[in-house]
Parts: sequence; structure tokens; C-alpha cells
Amino acid sequence: MRLFGRRRSKEPSPADAAADTAEAAPVLLPPAPRGPLGRGYLSTIGVIGAVLTGLAIVGLRGIVASIFIAVFAAVALDPLVRWFQRRGVHRTWAIVIVILLILVLLATLIWVIVPLVVGELARLVRWIPVGIAHLRAEGWFDPANQASNGIIGVFFGWLTDLINDPAFWTVVGKGAVGLGLSFATGIASTFFTAVLTIYFVGTFEPTKQAAYKLVAASRRPAIVNYTERILENFGNYLSGMVVLAFLNALFSTILLLIVGVPGAFLLGLIALVITIIPLIGTVLTTIAMSLVAFIHDPLSGLIVLVLMIIYMQVEAYVLGPRIMGKAVQVPGSVVLISALAGGTLFGLIGALVAIPISAGIILVIREVIIPRKELA
Repeated sequence: MRLFGRRRSKEPSPADAAADTAEAAPVLLPPAPRGPLGRGYLSTIGVIGAVLTGLAIVGLRGIVASIFIAVFAAVALDPLVRWFQRRGVHRTWAIVIVILLILVLLATLIWVIVPLVVGELARLVRWIPVGIAHLRAEGWFDPANQASNGIIGVFFGWLTDLINDPAFWTVVGKGAVGLGLSFATGIASTFFTAVLTIYFVGTFEPTKQAAYKLVAASRRPAIVNYTERILENFGNYLSGMVVLAFLNALFSTILLLIVGVPGAFLLGLIALVITIIPLIGTVLTTIAMSLVAFIHDPLSGLIVLVLMIIYMQVEAYVLGPRIMGKAVQVPGSVVLISALAGGTLFGLIGALVAIPISAGIILVIREVIIPRKELA
């Protein structure tokens, strides 16, 4: 038996040799077109695909808007779910309570608010021309109109013609927040959005966890941390804006009822929707309410204008900081640009959705981009 000698090398098996050859072989991809005809052909296909995608999105803009609203509503309702959890309620039961609140709100909207709004709108349409005629008969109207070179008379004349124009109410009846939806389609869209909101609220946490699993395990903790912080601030911002809008609408309705302005509930509901848009919404509703109150009685219009300006200051310096808390603050210039861009693209819904999206972008910049730049 030989004790010393040269060790024989182990020859690789055919299977190992084939595997090594496969790993070493480069992956052959189809050659990219080098000629101008091939590049132009691929570019044309890309342009056609982009155009078809854009047309599909435009055609489905109502559904896309409903999905966006449902997602934002679910994110805004998540702080309410966590509020119940902090008080000892299990998350499942907290979700059930929030869903029941949504159903109660929807039932109230159908059986209480819609008939009330229809009656208030009919009353307001009949009253405004009569109120303007009485206003013109006042002794101070002609001197004030002459002092303004006829601007006051022209404005109230235009407003009377607009209220009496059937085409205007046809557009209002057919248009649903600028999306071109009929009234029946608007009701169906409301139900669709409510159902989606209930679904998103119920599956909010499992959906997040499933989305986190799509991220690489090495980056997952950081992504989860950033996402949770952004969603928390985002939800606080949305829920805070809804609370501020509700308080504004409540104050506006009570004020209009006290001074005896017709259509107080309708104007309060409009304030609830419009004042979700910060900075712009409160100014618009203040102008509209002061104008209607002025038609009812000039002194009432002055009272409404002064008290709404006082409320705007209280909201800006007292209510806003306490309710919004640590939520992201959107600069006024960003609010204006976002509202104008969203309103131009998708009407009122676009204006409502664009500002939270801008808030989310600001959060990403503040929580992700700036800290990375500081560490670079």
C-alpha cells in the first residue's frame, strides 16, 4: 500500500460540467434595432401604447376618482381605528365600529340629508330673485350703484339671470363635481365609493403587510418605518382637515340660522365639502354665505362677514394647531397650486385629492430625501 504519492484530482461529473457551462454562458438577448426604421417602429409602438393608456384612464376617470377617494377615506379613518385601539378595543371590533359609523353616515345621507338639500335648494332658487328685487327697491341701492359706476347693478342682474337660466341648472344637475356624471351615476358612484371604503378599512393592515413582503428583506425594516410614519402623518392630516371642515360647517349653519338666512342647511353642507380644501375653501364659503346673507338683509351680510373672519382667525391660530397636531403642514403656495391643478383636471374631487397628495409628497421629501441628503 502506498503511503505517499500524488493525490488524484477528482474529475467533475458531466452534470456539474454542464451546470458550470450554463452559468458561464452569457444570456443572449434579441438584438436591439440599430437602424432608424427599427427605432422609429419601436418608438411608434410606445407612443401608441401611451396614448391608449391615457385614453383608458380618461374613460375610467370616474372609477379612478372613486378609488382614490376610497383610499384616502381609509387612510383618514385609520387614526379613528387606532383611537379605539388605544382605549382597549380590539382592532377587529374597532374596524367593525368604524364600518358601522360609515353605514350610519350613508343612511343619514340618503334618508335625511338628500331630501333636506333638495328642499333647501328649491327654496333658495325661488328666494334669490325675490331677494334681489327687494334689495334693488331699497333706498340706498341706487346711490351705491351710481357710486360703483353700475357694477353692483350689473352683478346682481347677472346673478338673477344665472339663477333663472334653465341651462345653468341643467349643467348643475348633469355635472357631478366636474366629472360629467349624471345624478343617477353619481348616486351609484357614492355607493361604490362607500363599499370600497369599507373594504379598504377592513383590509388596511393586511394590505400593508402584504405590500411590505414585496420589498427585499434587507431594506424592509427601513421601508416599513418610513411608510408607517408617512401613513400616520398622512392620516392625521386628512382626519384633521375633515374635523376642521365639520366645525366650520357647524358654525356656519348655526350662524346662518341665527340671522335667518334661507338655505342655511344647504350652505352649511356646501361649507362642509368646500372647506376640506384648506385656505381656499373657507374664503370661498365665507364670500358665498356673506353674499346670500347680504341679499337677505345688508346688516345680516355684514354680521356674517365679520363673524366668519373672526372664526377664520380662531381656526388658523387656535383650532388648527390643536387638531392637526404633528401632521404635516402644507405651505399656502402648494395648496393654491395643487387645488388649481387638481380642479382643472378633475373638478372638485381633483382639488380635494390633489392637496393630500401634495402633503404625501412633502412627507416623503421631509422623511426620506432630506435625511439621506444630511447623511451623504
